[in-house]
Order: sequence, then C-alpha cells, then structure tokens
Amino acid sequence: TVDLEPDCPPYLRGWRGMETGAPPLLDLLGSLGVPATFFTTGEAAQRHPDVVEALVGQGHELGCHGHTHRAFPDLDRQEAAREVERSSEILRSFAPVTAFRAPFLRLPDRFLPLLEEAGYEIEASRSRYTPAHWLQGEATTLVRLPASTTSSVLRLPAWVRDPFLAQLSSPVVLFVHPWEFVDMTAEPIPWHCRLGTGPSALQALEAVVTLFSGRGARFRRMGEAARSRAPAPTTLRPGPPSDSDP
Repeated sequence: TVDLEPDCPPYLRGWRGMETGAPPLLDLLGSLGVPATFFTTGEAAQRHPDVVEALVGQGHELGCHGHTHRAFPDLDRQEAAREVERSSEILRSFAPVTAFRAPFLRLPDRFLPLLEEAGYEIEASRSRYTPAHWLQGEATTLVRLPASTTSSVLRLPAWVRDPFLAQLSSPVVLFVHPWEFVDMTAEPIPWHCRLGTGPSALQALEAVVTLFSGRGARFRRMGEAARSRAPAPTTLRPGPPSDSDP
C-alpha cells in the first residue's frame, strides 16, 4: 500500500514526493506487475490529479487518507466528518473508494460510524507493532487490515530487513510514501524518516518485492485481501494468523 500525502508530515510542508517520487514508484510497480492500494488525501488528489489518474489507469486501487492529513485524535466529530466527507467526494470523482486509512495510522473508535455511514468497507489504520492493536475495541462492520510494520523497516540494510520480514504473519500489509523516494537525508526530520531515502529506497522496495515473490507470495489490493478475511462484524482483536498467502 502507498500513502499519498504531503512530504513527511508533520515535519515538512512540500509536495516533492507527489511531484518526483510518485512517478518512478508507479513505473516500478508496473514493471514488477504488483497491484497496490493508494491511500490518498483529498488535498493530494486536488494538487496532483495526474498522479491519481495514472494510478487508477494502471489498475491500482484508490483509497482514502483523509483530506488534510490532520491527526484524527485531535479532531471533534464535526471536524472528522468534514475530513471524511470532503476527501470521499474528491476521490470518488476518480474511482470507487471503499478503503480508508487515517493519517499517522491513528483512528479513534468513536469515528468508526463515520466511515460506515460514508460507505467504507475496509479500515486500515491499525498497526500490528503498536499496543493499541492488541486491545479489544468497538464492534464494526468494517474489515480491519492492520499494517504489519513501519515503512522505514523496508529501507534498512537487507541483512537486517529480510529476516524480519520473513517472520511476518499473513496477510502482510506493507506501506510506503512517495516522499521516501526523494532524497530527504539533509532534511530536519527524524533519523528514521531520513534513513535510506532517495533512489536507494526504490531499490530497497524492489528487493522486498523480490523477496516475497521468491517465497510464493501473491500481491493483492486491499479490497481483494478484505474479501478473503472473516465476514463482518469484526473488532480490533486479531484472530489467529491466517494460512493464506501474503
């Protein structure tokens, strides 16, 4: 999965990722034959409709990442509703959108009904590597598909990264950002955000795809992965690891 957003929020405010990072990423996914889900902010779609049109035209799935990339825990219900409604309106002018991922992978349970009312079927804001994922949550009709690891892990040296990735349970949900494929090493952002950014990040992503392909993995969009999961309603408590392909 890919999160289309401003450059490394909340630390930067540019759009170099959308301008120069997204095109080579799309080229790489196309050359590898890997379908992806692009969780896109409404603002990113407004500023760079060409990128959204390109990814939809190449058969990738369009998902929602809010409108302004504001953190949902900081919003009241009215503000959260505007974020969902505005972004949904913009994105659905390009393609059907049924998957949602909150900025910073943080979505309070109190906002789940907003997604249900807006016609969403998939919620991808949880992360297996945080304690919140393992806590019992509110029941929802949404299929929950949590991220397996942080995007910075994919940019680690292969001797560290590959053994770790090989231990992840299926379904493996990875994510990247277009700004990672722009050289951010001199920017005033946390070290794990700067580490390995630029062309080397694109090479690392290709190596990760090759790693999973060699293990017989099947790459699927979020909508396809959700259909293979247990039927709704679901809760935040994860079930036993699936035997299905990543």
